[in-house]
Amino acid sequence: MSAATGTGRATVLYDAPGPRTRLRNNVLTLLFGAALLLVAYLVWAKFDEKGQWNGKLWRPFLEADTWTELILPGLRNTLSAAAVAAVLALVFGAVFGIGRLSEHRWVRIPAGVVVEVFRAIPLLMLIFFAQYGGSLAGLIVTEFTAVVFGLMLYNGSVLAEIVRAGILAVPKGQAEAGYAMGLRKNQVMRLILLPQAVTAMMPAIVSQLVVLLKDTALGFIVAYADLLNAGARVVPANFSNLIPSVIVIAAIYIAINLALGYLATWLERRSRRSPRSTAVPAVPEGAAGDEVTLAR
Repeated sequence: MSAATGTGRATVLYDAPGPRTRLRNNVLTLLFGAALLLVAYLVWAKFDEKGQWNGKLWRPFLEADTWTELILPGLRNTLSAAAVAAVLALVFGAVFGIGRLSEHRWVRIPAGVVVEVFRAIPLLMLIFFAQYGGSLAGLIVTEFTAVVFGLMLYNGSVLAEIVRAGILAVPKGQAEAGYAMGLRKNQVMRLILLPQAVTAMMPAIVSQLVVLLKDTALGFIVAYADLLNAGARVVPANFSNLIPSVIVIAAIYIAINLALGYLATWLERRSRRSPRSTAVPAVPEGAAGDEVTLAR
């Protein structure tokens, strides 16, 4: 691998670019930036031509009633569904992800079937099934319950695969060392594998939770009073300003997801600094070093 040249630095993945490559990259960046600005201008001009920047269309968002009676209640419902579904999906994913790693076929195979089935079914169908299938069965299923049910099953199945992959990514020597210390399988999983796997899984978990948050918008189809329903149905119905409403709602979603991303970054850094992620668990009482056998 070549040494660093100029201000660039060689990394493990690629050699540091030379002067010509850096110039070409800068030119391409400039061209793509100019192209994006051009597209943004064309969109702005087209909206302006259709009168979408007219002040009367945006004035409702300067009124307190629009926020207190429509947008904020919708935002609260969105966050409530996302929070409940996220907790249930994480539990679902942890249980079935660990279940897929079981040595017992009667646990591993059913867990795998559940995960693969619900990963393959579109989320919208799960929400429909919960809403109308429950009604046919004589159950009272609210819109909130239908949305949470679908989000839990679909995202929980994806999280199960993330959990399984994260645990398998931990070096086998970690588990073997735990067995050599006399730990049982559940202790090895709880004290050694999961703490290390969570650190590696954090970016993927947060990415899936962002998807979960955005997928709450599918509650629109069962008339769940979420943020999208308030912003893209109720507000435009009252003020005839669909495009401005969608832009405002999109900005709120972006702000929430950025906050979630920053929270994930903070949690990941904190977990990496935590001594629990690298500490070796104490040998259980009564497990003498020379009498411990390697359990597999």
